[in-house]
Amino acid sequence: MFRLHPRLEADTVEIAVWPLSRVLLMNNRTYPWLILVPQREDVRELHHLSPEDRTRLVHEMALAARLLEDATKADKINVAALGNQVPQLHVHVIARFHDDPAWPDPVWGVVRPEPYDQASLSHTIRMLRGNMTPPQTAG
Repeated sequence: MFRLHPRLEADTVEIAVWPLSRVLLMNNRTYPWLILVPQREDVRELHHLSPEDRTRLVHEMALAARLLEDATKADKINVAALGNQVPQLHVHVIARFHDDPAWPDPVWGVVRPEPYDQASLSHTIRMLRGNMTPPQTAG
C-alpha cells in the first residue's frame, strides 16, 4: 500500500492526483514548487520504476513544468530527484526567476522556507488548478 513519506506530508499540500503521481505544492512561498510522488510502494530510485511508469513519470514531469511555467512566467524550471533526506522517490519541479534569492544556485539552504499564509495558499492552489489539464494515459 502506498504511503506518502511523513516529511513530504508535513512540508506540502496535495493539489492533484494524476495517473501515476500525487502532485504536491511545497509550502514555501519563496519559490513556486511542485513535487511529484509516484504512487508506488517502496520505490526509492527512478530506475526502480517499471519502464511504463518511468515513461509516465517523465510525461507528468513535463506537464508539471509546463504548468508552473505557464502559471508563473518563470525564467527557468528546475527539475530534480535527489532523495538525500527523503528516500521515497519524488521529483522537484521548481519555478526559478533571475531575481529569486538563490539565483542562479540551487534553492536548498539559501533562505529559510517561508510558509504560505492561508490567503496566498488558497490563491496559489486556485491558480495552479485553474491551469491544470488532467494528464492523458500513456499510449
